[in-house]
Amino acid sequence: MRRAGKRLFLSCLMFSAAAFCAPKAEARHHVRHSSRIVRSGHFLHKHYRHYGHAHVIQCVAYVHQSTDFHIRGNARDWWRNAEGLYARGQQPETGAVLSFRPTRRMPLGHVAVVREQVDSRTILIDQAHWASNGISHNIKVVDVSPENDWTAVRVALAGNSGRLGSIYPTHGFIYNRPDGSAPDSPRYRNVLARGRASDMETASVPADTNFFGDEAPSRSLQ
Repeated sequence: MRRAGKRLFLSCLMFSAAAFCAPKAEARHHVRHSSRIVRSGHFLHKHYRHYGHAHVIQCVAYVHQSTDFHIRGNARDWWRNAEGLYARGQQPETGAVLSFRPTRRMPLGHVAVVREQVDSRTILIDQAHWASNGISHNIKVVDVSPENDWTAVRVALAGNSGRLGSIYPTHGFIYNRPDGSAPDSPRYRNVLARGRASDMETASVPADTNFFGDEAPSRSLQ
């Protein structure tokens, strides 16, 4: 009788212990499962961010996509690589490429498409990967070179066309026509500022240089 009572007591004790431990085991399982969910979500988040970065358009890729130019190499190489293929010069034409020289903050240079000439020292450009990862349209660029040969320019700051950034050295313009050829006058007149050549104005170098200072972003790919 005593042995039967002991067995009953031990059985009850084991049952109670199992019931007590089960919630903890279930909780541990839930924690591990939740941890996997969190980790899985983290990886998904990283993958999404990587997917977003894949949509950054470099300046060279943008010029290739938006024009008929077929020039290879980084932006800093375009001026040299265009020799013998495309006409080059120091005055803007609509549809030409403005070629920036490499600098410390732009070691691979930069290229942009001339959209419109406003006056003798002001143009509007379309470009990619300048102060942002996207594409920018109608950005004001001012020639500040002493000889008005567009070898030194300032680019309007993002979101504020009234303020210009630091001085950037440029090679000049690469024209979308064969090397050694003259501008196609009728077509040139049609695309330039949507109208009359008499509307073209001259401008002097900006006198106020105190507010110039912001740089383009440091980047390794163009």
